[in-house]
Amino acid sequence: MSPRAGQAGHPARTLAFVESPVQLLNVLEWAHLHDLRGSPEQHRPTVPGQARRTPAAAAPAGAELTVVVLSPTDPMTRGQLRRMADLARDEGHRVRWEEARGGTTAPFHTIGGLAGPLRRADRIVMGDPFSRYVQLLLTITRARDLVVVDDGTATMEFVAQLARGERLVRWHRKGGRPGARDLLFAPVSSSARRRLTPSDRRRVEVFSSMPVTETPEGVTVTANGFAWTRARFGPPRITKGADLVGTSLVETGVVDGDRYLEAVGNLARAHGATRYFAHRREHTDKLHRLATETGLEIVRPDLPLELIARRGPIGRTILSFPSTVVHTLPLALAGTGVRVAVCDIDPTWLTENASPRAQGFLSGVTGTARDVHRLATVGLA
Repeated sequence: MSPRAGQAGHPARTLAFVESPVQLLNVLEWAHLHDLRGSPEQHRPTVPGQARRTPAAAAPAGAELTVVVLSPTDPMTRGQLRRMADLARDEGHRVRWEEARGGTTAPFHTIGGLAGPLRRADRIVMGDPFSRYVQLLLTITRARDLVVVDDGTATMEFVAQLARGERLVRWHRKGGRPGARDLLFAPVSSSARRRLTPSDRRRVEVFSSMPVTETPEGVTVTANGFAWTRARFGPPRITKGADLVGTSLVETGVVDGDRYLEAVGNLARAHGATRYFAHRREHTDKLHRLATETGLEIVRPDLPLELIARRGPIGRTILSFPSTVVHTLPLALAGTGVRVAVCDIDPTWLTENASPRAQGFLSGVTGTARDVHRLATVGLA
């Protein structure tokens, strides 16, 4: 998709809506691919001595990008988002921070303040088409170009649901009849799905590092190779040991907490892992128990793991359960010699509240990952 989506002689106004650090990282990757370099104003380096930056050239016509952060309330996510917002400003992009969940009236103030920019925008970039906030904002815009950038493994499910004409529902939500809030929001969700369907008046692009097996008719799929990450960071110093990547599968109700902790301990002992990179949504109590029972050093990253790993130091082997990183880390670490290994989720680890689709979806995440070493499921006592 061309970055010049505006009228002749008029720069395309692009609004990007993000709610997580990974979404903002992938907006920067998308902007880098499309040469949306922002203004020539320079900012202080956010990560001294690590990020390699070149002066931003004058923005070409059509390079006007404003990143709107719909800030969550979780402190870890907010901290990572602020670091990512600094990196976006370093690239010359505008960043608009919205306290979108700062109270009962916050959504009304946020949506009211964004109504004008939404109507003027030529292109909308979004990181989470399942977000009710984003779906509501889509009802306001008249943009002809819509772009969905990766929000992790959920992107795979979004594309598949769009191709099959299904309602947009996150994969880990339990099947069954919709609740009262779902029914109340159904007209907005249906409108968002229609707007995300290509037509003569609307172009849709999916920018993803995830495997896309069902491509909706008319949707342009662009590969995310993490070129911006590799150009700005590293290469990393590689240690001899192994590092383990955490997931939020317990927090989302998919995997039983006790079984997860036992599996982590067994995996760490089997491969000599010493560090555990926590997911930003993992609960503090769970991490404290994990450190006590396994002896692993808990690391709470201040940036998405792709940037942490590229910056280094990082273990020669990275161990993970099925998650986004089994797709993204091999791209971010290409040419470094780091091995990414993934351990399947045993069906007995799933909770009774897990979605019926959970096991098949997680197996698909592992089975479609490229350039990773597949491990046997960790046995439990």
